[in-house]
Amino acid sequence: MKIEKTFGETVKKIREEKNLTLREVAESLCIDTSMLGKIEKNNRKPTKAFINKFAKLFKVDDKDLTIAFLSDTVAYQVLEEEDYASEVLKVAEQKVKYSKTQKNS
Repeated sequence: MKIEKTFGETVKKIREEKNLTLREVAESLCIDTSMLGKIEKNNRKPTKAFINKFAKLFKVDDKDLTIAFLSDTVAYQVLEEEDYASEVLKVAEQKVKYSKTQKNS
């Protein structure tokens, strides 16, 4: 799955491709319609449990949806300091690599 849009837009696109209404999906996920609408509009952050339920319901990889969610989180944070965005992302990548090597030590 190619993820270029926000998590909410991705969720909405998948739901619409399956020709399902907000109500139908919300009922299947045991959440109310307004909460699903807020998630699709990026006004509310989903829980890990929601991401997993949604992936299972639509038979998509939960890894892809988790990446979409986490990348939104990073992008929104970085956009607050747009002048430093590229540098922040490079340093963050280095820190992830460093943290992995520390865990394996």
